[in-house]
Amino acid sequence: MNPVSYITANLVARPIGFNMTGGWMQGDDATHDLFRPADRFAARFDEMIAGIRALGFTSVDLWCAHLHPSWATVRHLEAARTVLDRHGVTVTAYACHWGATIEDLHLIARVLGALGTDLISGNHGLLATARPALVRELRALKLRLAYENHPEKNADAMLAKVGPGDADVLGLAYDTGWAVTQGFDAVQALPAILPRLFHLHAKDVKPRRAEPTGYAMIDLGHETCALGDGAAGMETVIRQTVAGGFTGPIGIEHEPEDHDPAAECRESLLRVNRWLGVC
Repeated sequence: MNPVSYITANLVARPIGFNMTGGWMQGDDATHDLFRPADRFAARFDEMIAGIRALGFTSVDLWCAHLHPSWATVRHLEAARTVLDRHGVTVTAYACHWGATIEDLHLIARVLGALGTDLISGNHGLLATARPALVRELRALKLRLAYENHPEKNADAMLAKVGPGDADVLGLAYDTGWAVTQGFDAVQALPAILPRLFHLHAKDVKPRRAEPTGYAMIDLGHETCALGDGAAGMETVIRQTVAGGFTGPIGIEHEPEDHDPAAECRESLLRVNRWLGVC
């Protein structure tokens, strides 16, 4: 059965009261500032994981701003492991768009070792600058990298990013919401994507609003919502992905700038479980 996880980047706007008028990096920076202090990390991480567990999730994809390779100390890592174990929550992937060197990859590996996962979902700079070296090091570290689409306009562009071969360590994290925002059909792209799929980032988006709101992502046409309430055809995506043989993690992703996504993420989990035939 595919693990269904909560992507903790859903809470990007939480540190600023779910009123993220300054764009993604406003929330990203605020999250780093909140979780970086080692003496406060355990309590804040515990509060976050407990809240996610209360929604019904037993797995998370941990966003790197909540435990970043550049500042995570042994104290941070031990506290994170203790909290996860206490709440019975596993980590399916580490959501991270960071790093440009082998040394950076080693820092990421250190975090993944504490979290108990081998999957990086996002990107690493070496994919574009030194792919052979990245492949060698991923194999040596027993890690996998799933490239997450954002700017790509079609499945071919996504596949070009990871390149041919090396499918044991390089694959895709398919963000269905960005597929819709970039103008391609999230369902029709599946046959090309499935052979390289490591991770499904299940995200739905509403049709673009006619009038500006002052929220950057909404105004870009990337207004996330509960799965099934938007334009991505998420029930079909999930049913066809699993029918196509995908057994990897399905991460529920919903990152509103203007409200707490808790209730909608709970509903998304119920819907995904129903689509998977769990309940």
